[in-house]
Amino acid sequence: QVQLVESGGGLAQPGGSLRLSCAASGFSFSSYGMSWARQAPGKGREWVSAIYSDGSDTFYQDSVKGRFTISRDNAKNELYLEMNSLKPEDTGVYYCARDRHHNYYRDKSSWANLHEYDFWGQGTQVTVAS
Repeated sequence: QVQLVESGGGLAQPGGSLRLSCAASGFSFSSYGMSWARQAPGKGREWVSAIYSDGSDTFYQDSVKGRFTISRDNAKNELYLEMNSLKPEDTGVYYCARDRHHNYYRDKSSWANLHEYDFWGQGTQVTVAS
């Protein structure tokens, strides 16, 4: 069965860095685009970043562009999110998610539609505070 397991969350100071990982299993990881999304306390879940199945292109929400970097290692079935220059507003639970279509090429607005994902991890907490 499809499993997505996030790790790497924790407490960081403003301006600090964290690296999230998502271990995927139960499907052909290299055939699916993947995304990270987050949910701040008391708010709805929002898309953060996406990467094509082959890693050839990446997409970011405007608020994280230039600070976050999404990447993947298809040989290890892992997805990553490198987060730098963290801000308190980056606090939330971070989820990885699988595109519901395999080898599907989307534009940014399509990646941002959370209905386009069929499997989600359980999430990892990121807290940015001094």
